[in-house]
Amino acid sequence: MEHGRRIFRLLLILPVIAMACQTVPITGREQLSIVPASQILPMSFDEYRDFLSKHPAVSQGEQAAMVRRVGQRIQSAVEHYFAEKGLSSRLEGYQWEFHLVQDKEANAWCMPGGKVVVYTGILPATKDENGLAVVLGHEIAHAVANHGGERMSQALLVEMGGLTLDAALQRSPSQTNGLFLAAYGLGAQVGLLLPYSRLHESEADHLGLIFMALAGYDPRGAVTFWERMMSSKQGSAPPELLSSHPADRHRIENIQKLLPEAMAYYRPQ
Repeated sequence: MEHGRRIFRLLLILPVIAMACQTVPITGREQLSIVPASQILPMSFDEYRDFLSKHPAVSQGEQAAMVRRVGQRIQSAVEHYFAEKGLSSRLEGYQWEFHLVQDKEANAWCMPGGKVVVYTGILPATKDENGLAVVLGHEIAHAVANHGGERMSQALLVEMGGLTLDAALQRSPSQTNGLFLAAYGLGAQVGLLLPYSRLHESEADHLGLIFMALAGYDPRGAVTFWERMMSSKQGSAPPELLSSHPADRHRIENIQKLLPEAMAYYRPQ
């Protein structure tokens, strides 16, 4: 009986799956997307404000200025690329911010809507603007590729039978909020440590290389950055940026394979 109900529910939601797919820029991968940005972005902005109220941003100094400078260059590159491809609507409602936060963890993240935080603990590994561009390109790629939205869509499909976010919130607000927190990594005490899948990590590496190259940063610096991150975890707990999916030799080899494509976009500034 239970098996029959599952099949029946699957048949009901197959049309939802068929109508709710979109293509990831650059990679061309089809992804499920049933969560509208108009609902996610306000929730994201609220969480971002809450985080900064508890972890005040560093507003002065060259490091904070560097975070803003690199972030804005990649933002401009992303917006230009999306405009060229007729995808500007996917960035509608974005309110970009780039903040540096004093924290020893080697971490950085970008929430839906372009809300970026870099921890001071990752700066020794980035070393310079180019290294920071590797990190910001990667994290911004997660956001603009809608990886969190894809995870949320999958969760609604599996856990809530394909309900829309509105319907799920009305039927089971507590469960739906939990799915949201899990999908976007929100609510963690020390930041937003979202354990992306290996597929999403590889895709963010790919898009990130293109975005940093378009912004005038040398994508070849991604190899040395990830080598430094690998070295930093040897003999100790891995940096938060690597806690879910350690940067191994396979990752670096994959980046090396992507470099010829990325270099085609690279124009030094």
